[in-house]
Amino acid sequence: MRTVTVYGKPGCCLCETAVAVLQRLRAVHPFALEEVDITRDDAVHKRFLVRIPVIALDGEELYDYEIDEQDLAERLARPSASGGRG
Repeated sequence: MRTVTVYGKPGCCLCETAVAVLQRLRAVHPFALEEVDITRDDAVHKRFLVRIPVIALDGEELYDYEIDEQDLAERLARPSASGGRG
């Protein structure tokens, strides 16, 4: 199963919007949804703070701030690449 990860923080309206978009896409293209609170880890917080939410598909960071819903739907419709990154 594909995994979509949202890097964000509590109280972030863009993050909440991104999760709502992902829930809508999830109804059509099932995937595991992982939400990472960047405030729980200093290194993660420093890495993502100025560009949240960050959305990753199977570990590949795809979008900052907003999701390209059409692009993500197309990516989710494709079979996942075996072998991971690279």
